[in-house]
Amino acid sequence: MLRRHVRLRREYLYRKSLEGKERVRHEQKAAIREALREGKAMPTELYHEEAGLRHEIELEDDETAIQKTHMDDEYAFAGVKDPKVCISTSRDPSSRLRQFSKEMTLIFPGSQRINRGNTKLNELVEACRKNNFTDLILFQEHRGEPVGMVVCHLPYGPTAFFSLSSSVMRHDIDNKVPLSEAFPHLIFEGFESKLGKRLASILKYLFPVPKPESKRVITFSNDNDFVSFRHHVYTKTGPKSVDLVEVGPRFEMRPHQIRLGTLEQKEAEVEWVLRPYMNTAKKRKMF
Repeated sequence: MLRRHVRLRREYLYRKSLEGKERVRHEQKAAIREALREGKAMPTELYHEEAGLRHEIELEDDETAIQKTHMDDEYAFAGVKDPKVCISTSRDPSSRLRQFSKEMTLIFPGSQRINRGNTKLNELVEACRKNNFTDLILFQEHRGEPVGMVVCHLPYGPTAFFSLSSSVMRHDIDNKVPLSEAFPHLIFEGFESKLGKRLASILKYLFPVPKPESKRVITFSNDNDFVSFRHHVYTKTGPKSVDLVEVGPRFEMRPHQIRLGTLEQKEAEVEWVLRPYMNTAKKRKMF
């Protein structure tokens, strides 16, 4: 199993290393398509490669004409198989963090919570791989308050790090209603940028595809680079009106790093990291 995992990891890294060459080739073919469509002269820098590129264009269909990236490999089975999420905590969790992790287990359909105990990080990740988990979510705390969430996609990554704040448990919310176990509909508000879409894909693939009649809604709303997590159920009260009730829990989250690897791989390439002390507001803004 270890040798197979190493081999598959090498294959994944090799395919990822070819992305730069494939991107250049894709851009060259796009330039030739545009020249043919508009009746313009071919770009002079493609004079020697024009024949080969035009032959490749003729052989392409709607599927092969789209450039594939490592992101397509990461979530190749999204929507085909339901995700299997493992939820755990840092070592020696407080009672509040244990309660928070139990409530988050109810958020992700089909997820399983395990006690961390003295398990090392690499052992935890390897155990998740052997049991065919698609994702590992790890919650961290400071003085009893949840302050961190790590989402690690298996078997190769990516791994996203979020800070948490203003956590409110289900039992602290008024108007308690029974928690539905239906697959939730997802709402992503304010994730228009390239980074926003990347984070949205990491979060949305933690949930299975819901049925149209589901009355459960989970919202991720970005406001000034802070993402508000809300959980509601609704009932129709008229042709164009609904009654919305918050179920909980709720909290604020802020991403601060994305790594192209799993949680235990400290040498993994950093795809993005938060740099809050930039002088330029436009560069500092994430979404």
